[in-house]
Amino acid sequence: MRQRSAWYALGDLNAFFALVLDNVVNLVILGALLTFGFGMPADFVLTRMIPGTALGVLVGDLAYSWMAIRKGVGATAMPLGLDTPSTIGMAVAVIGPVFLQSRDPMVAWEVGMATLVLMGVAKLVLSFAGDAVTRIVPVAGLLGPIAGVGLALLGLFPVVRIFSVPIAGIVAMGLVLYSLVAGHVLPFRIPGALAALVVGALLYFVTVLAGWTPAHAPAAVALGFHPPMPQLDHLWAGLPLALDYLPISIPFGLLTVIGGINVAASAREAGDDYRTRDILLVEAVATLVAGVFGGVAQSTPYIGHPAYKAMKARAGYTLATGLVIGIGGCFGLLGVLVDWLPEVAIAPILLFVGLEIAVQAFHVPPRRHLPAVVLSFIPTLAYLVSIYTGQLMAAGAKPDPFLASQVGTLAILGRGFILTAMLWGTATAWLIDRRALPVLLAFLVMALFSLFGVIHSSDPAGALTLPWNALVRTPWELCIAYGATGVLLAGLLQFGPARE
Repeated sequence: MRQRSAWYALGDLNAFFALVLDNVVNLVILGALLTFGFGMPADFVLTRMIPGTALGVLVGDLAYSWMAIRKGVGATAMPLGLDTPSTIGMAVAVIGPVFLQSRDPMVAWEVGMATLVLMGVAKLVLSFAGDAVTRIVPVAGLLGPIAGVGLALLGLFPVVRIFSVPIAGIVAMGLVLYSLVAGHVLPFRIPGALAALVVGALLYFVTVLAGWTPAHAPAAVALGFHPPMPQLDHLWAGLPLALDYLPISIPFGLLTVIGGINVAASAREAGDDYRTRDILLVEAVATLVAGVFGGVAQSTPYIGHPAYKAMKARAGYTLATGLVIGIGGCFGLLGVLVDWLPEVAIAPILLFVGLEIAVQAFHVPPRRHLPAVVLSFIPTLAYLVSIYTGQLMAAGAKPDPFLASQVGTLAILGRGFILTAMLWGTATAWLIDRRALPVLLAFLVMALFSLFGVIHSSDPAGALTLPWNALVRTPWELCIAYGATGVLLAGLLQFGPARE
């Protein structure tokens, strides 16, 4: 009896439903963004991308379950699931744009899985240096970019979906605001996310029956065996294009590494002393496995370990979650669920996630660094606008020369937006702290990166470029501008008067 109680308890039941719902919501978000947002074939997304993505969750949760079982009686496993910001980032910044450019879902899938593998490699390397990164880079430079994603992409996109079916969307949003944002308890202690999902879905189907909302035609995805298989040929085919998305994949990998370090620290405070490097290595390996088997979204340890500990959960909830998500992905259950759940019922939960991410970026950094946080939002806003303007231009829009020039400038500002935001926020935080040499180095890095298109690529597809092959002077101009600004600011910090 003692051995059995070492790895499961009654609290695992509530924890299981919470963790499974988190993962299903992320899969629904991924499917909805790619199919409704970019027009990718739903059956392709659900049978090619979902199984490998689910396998990564299975591998990670099984590993964390084993780590908790080895600790013995009373240990709560680290929760693991799909990382929401990077899941959305992969959809809107990598897979979707590649599909719009190529009009070939196979190409988009190949680039997506190759980008995920590069992300996994970066996480594998960074797992041995994550603590050093947190000591060097200001927290404003780390949280600011992801908060920008939270407001711009996790904020506007869901609200657009909510207003597309306002009866279902706004009522579900109200439940999310009441229970999750305001923190009030619903009758019978029903979980807020579950209530919003069920009520939003029911109201959506009511409006469909009333003829007020066009019926969603589910893809021809039937229950069947869709086992994730190694996709080495497709992976190799997508790798050259995936290299152009390193400015996106590396920062997203870095952010989950930083998150993993924070999660391990919070678990220690809650009473479960897991080795930080082991936590990071598991999430890196799970991400690599997902990418090799056709997945397109990375897994990460969730910040809620103390909450699961308070539920008196053990290792049973992560073991069950991994098996349900993994088996569901193999047999098409997740594909059918993702396809049938209306997007408007998911959107309010996504909005809540965006709000929480943005709020964290204002609570954690020192108050003096808040301008750096806000400044780091701007590249993400530029990318958001360029998504829509890019689609309009591709559809044949013909703006006047001045407007076309502004659209082109926004597109350049938005390319590599995550890394740009990180560098802008970091440089500004160091500038506020009067650190002359770090400010100079940050601007020199931006100068070098802009010269080769790592940020602000002049290539319409956002690819890395050799400056002498570029058709415009923009790489040289940006390089000179960043370099000169760094020298100027460092000189003022070193020799100018002190702040009054």
